[in-house]
Amino acid sequence: MSAARDAILARLRQAIGRTGEEQAKAVETVRARLDNPRPNLVPAHTRLDREGRVALFCEKALAVSAEVERLARLTDAPAAVSAFLRRHDLPQKMVMAPEPMLDLAEWEQQPLLRVRRGTAAPDDAVGLTVAVAGIAETGTLMLASSREQPTLLAFLPETVIALLQAEDIDGAYEDSWQRLREGLGRPPRSVNLVTGPSRTGDVGQKIELGAHGPRRLLVLVVEEAFGEAGDAPR
Repeated sequence: MSAARDAILARLRQAIGRTGEEQAKAVETVRARLDNPRPNLVPAHTRLDREGRVALFCEKALAVSAEVERLARLTDAPAAVSAFLRRHDLPQKMVMAPEPMLDLAEWEQQPLLRVRRGTAAPDDAVGLTVAVAGIAETGTLMLASSREQPTLLAFLPETVIALLQAEDIDGAYEDSWQRLREGLGRPPRSVNLVTGPSRTGDVGQKIELGAHGPRRLLVLVVEEAFGEAGDAPR
C-alpha cells in the first residue's frame, strides 16, 4: 500500500472517531457479511431453464445495440470473428486476452486473421476477451480482471468481442455474483458489468454510440463448454 493511501485512510479513521472496540466490531460485521452474503431481490421472470436464460440474454443484449451470435463450439469462433470484421469493413487484426483456454479455438483456421496476445494498446481497433458470466436480466456481461483477462480489452478498442459460455448465463445479477464468489474464492482486482456498447444521450438528447468506450460489441455465445474442447485449463 502506498504512503499516500495510508495517509488518506488514517485521516478517514480519525474523522470517524471509532474506539478500538467499535473498530473491531465494524470489521467483524463486514467479515460476516462477506462470508454469508444475503441475496437482494431477484425478478421472478429470470427464473428460467438454461435455454430460457440464453434466449432472454440474447434478446436483452440485442435491445441495447450489442450483436449476438450463438456458436455450437469454441472452434467456430475464428470464422465468426473473421466474418464480423469483414461485415464492418474492419482489418483482420485484433488483440486477444492471454487466456490459455483460447488456444483451443484453433485461430490458425483463419490465416488472414492476425492475432496478438496481451492487453490493449491505444492503436488496437479490436479486442477479444472472455466473460465470467452473462446476466439475462439485462443482457449484461460480467468481466473479472486478471492476468489472463486484462480489463483494457473491454474498454480501449473501438470494437470489443466477448466470448461467453452458454452455461455461464445466469438469470439475475445475484446469481452471477454468487457464481463469481464460488468460482474465484476471492474478489478480483475489478469486476466490470458491460451492457451493450458505450453510449450517451447528453448532446441534444440523441443517443451516440462509442462516446466513452467501444462503439461495437459482439457477444459470441458458445453452446459447448470450453473445457470440452480439450484439456487446457480455463
